[in-house]
Amino acid sequence: MTEILRYAAFTTTPDGGNPAGIVLDASRLTDAEMQAIAADVGYSETAFVVGTSAGAPGHYRVRYFSPLAEVPFCGHATIATAVALAERGRGGALVFDTAAGEITIETSEDADGIVARLRSVPTHSTPASTEQVRRALDALGWSPADLGPLPPHVAFAGNDHLVLQVATRARLADLHYDFDALKNLMTSEGWTTLQLVFMENDHLVHARDPFPVGGVVEDPATGAAAAALGGYLRAIGHVTQPVTIVVRQGTDMGRPSELRIDVAPDDPRVTVSGHAVAMH
Repeated sequence: MTEILRYAAFTTTPDGGNPAGIVLDASRLTDAEMQAIAADVGYSETAFVVGTSAGAPGHYRVRYFSPLAEVPFCGHATIATAVALAERGRGGALVFDTAAGEITIETSEDADGIVARLRSVPTHSTPASTEQVRRALDALGWSPADLGPLPPHVAFAGNDHLVLQVATRARLADLHYDFDALKNLMTSEGWTTLQLVFMENDHLVHARDPFPVGGVVEDPATGAAAAALGGYLRAIGHVTQPVTIVVRQGTDMGRPSELRIDVAPDDPRVTVSGHAVAMH
């Protein structure tokens, strides 16, 4: 029987963060079986360790499935999988070979438990078109006045994410969108999530991430989008020196999460870190 673990990532308590399914030995599973497991688990993503690299300790091949389809990379499931491995004596320096590229992770222990730090693939970011922004605002039920001054971008950190700065925390909290319209737009554009952010200051960001393409209304914590956000801020010149930014997500949906991103102006890779705990 396949053992399926359930962990909450970017939290120190099981009732916070973003739940992820984990299969640490998926070497004998077919694509259809992995998809069926992800659908049955029902979380936004389930990670499958499909193999190891001979002669390379800590080097794993990992695939990710949402309830509807395979995705190239998932940050919160990566953090959760790294912590699960560390709890079983297989932590430290890790490398995950994913469809999005090679991801390096470090695990360590602090006063709150095991923390994992992943280094993203190189990020990049391009301005979103006027039509892309218009269609996204229509699906959200928002107007241009609801956006802040930073330019909308499509940012990449393993997946593409539309990044929109929101003008007020109240606007971000009041999120009720057209699921089918946003799903159709995201499918046509190849976006994984929308990264909707209110920037309280240069070191604290509040985020929400609709995820209709995965069959999920909203993600309570999104490591890949957090990495994309860091790359976006670097690309638009908002980061002029190395900085750590706390991303608070999931608060408005009752699963508070905290992600930390380390961004440097001269490095396209972003470090995303957080805790994860088993859910019983």
